[in-house]
Amino acid sequence: MPLCRIPKSDGTTQYAFYRDGNICPVDSIVDGPVTDENVFELATEIIGAGNAAADDSFQPAPAVLLPPTPTPEKIFCIGLNYRDHAIETGAEIPTEPVVFSKFNTALIGHGQTIELPAISTKVDYEAELVVVIGKEAKDVAAEQVMECVFGYACGHDVSARDWQKGRPGGQWLLGKTFDTFAPVGPCVTLRQELPDPSNLRVQMELNGEIVQDSTTAQLIFDIPTVVAHLSKFVTLKPGDLIFTGTPPGVGDAKDPPVYLKPGDRCSVIVEGIGTLTNQTTSA
Repeated sequence: MPLCRIPKSDGTTQYAFYRDGNICPVDSIVDGPVTDENVFELATEIIGAGNAAADDSFQPAPAVLLPPTPTPEKIFCIGLNYRDHAIETGAEIPTEPVVFSKFNTALIGHGQTIELPAISTKVDYEAELVVVIGKEAKDVAAEQVMECVFGYACGHDVSARDWQKGRPGGQWLLGKTFDTFAPVGPCVTLRQELPDPSNLRVQMELNGEIVQDSTTAQLIFDIPTVVAHLSKFVTLKPGDLIFTGTPPGVGDAKDPPVYLKPGDRCSVIVEGIGTLTNQTTSA
């Protein structure tokens, strides 16, 4: 059963099972506390407890959920990784993964607010499937790499196109990592409960309208390939996140372009995981 992370009044966090907008605190079922320090080690126990949770143990989820796993050391993103999106932008199909990153200060959770910076007028939306690393991985072969995956979440790669592409040399890092530009949530579905992520529907709903709609079958570089590729360069650590790319339909590719404005409601919908919703505001 998917897992979410909830803020408590004392400033600490609490893990809970997440089902159809309802939650059940993990500590009420699992022996011993589940914390940011041990959540990755307890995956098997968590799955068993979640499957045994009674219906009457669930209650409505709060409006705000934290990113579903502890603050990552690293956040990677893969650009132009959907074949249909690459075609949409007129770009050549990449021959190896296009990698960039975000800082963890960009990270927010479900129900939290995306802040549109005053120094950008072209902020765009990108719905994505996010991979959560659960075990340390260094130079791992694609055949074994999935053992290092903890699970999957919905992600929104918010992008300031005028910085990403409109500055000398192309400022991908700056355009992608404004504060609040990496919503993730509402939950993480553990790998054991979603064993085949190769054909999941990924959508973006903007103010009630579906504007992106494709499946992970369109990925140019599938998840094992991406994780193995990254592990050749850096040591992946538990909690690290990988945004795997976005489908066609981004606002910058429309005629005329469509950019986010204050008050917009963005929902990333990923099959087998759930719906991540955030509203925009002026910074």
